[in-house]
Amino acid sequence: MPGLAGVGDRLAAGLLELGITASGAQLSALLEYLSLLQRWNRSFNLTSVRDPQAMVDRHLLDSLALLPFIPETGARLLDVGSGAGLPGVPLASMQPGNSVDVLDSNGKKRRFLFQVTSALSLAIMAVRHARVEGWAP
Repeated sequence: MPGLAGVGDRLAAGLLELGITASGAQLSALLEYLSLLQRWNRSFNLTSVRDPQAMVDRHLLDSLALLPFIPETGARLLDVGSGAGLPGVPLASMQPGNSVDVLDSNGKKRRFLFQVTSALSLAIMAVRHARVEGWAP
């Protein structure tokens, strides 16, 4: 993954600091998501953070800091104004036993999220194109 040298080590160290255990498949999914985010960010300006190491800290680890507060299975989560899929995509990657919906009214961000769900095989994640005022579960 071009431009992503060392981010796997940073991610693993950050997860250890948070007390979060991740399988090899989960780590791979998070790194693939980061690669997609970096690639799409060049054209769609999904985030102002450009440095991959900073993306690990400010996007992945910040999102995953929620894990201790969410049941591992059976939870229904809604990521309102998901944008680039944060925190919904990292949470869905780490907790496949939960139902995660990401909601955003921006079409280009929704297209990115559809690409992410396809590339990462996140069958549990639904991408919703709506404003929160008009959304009903």
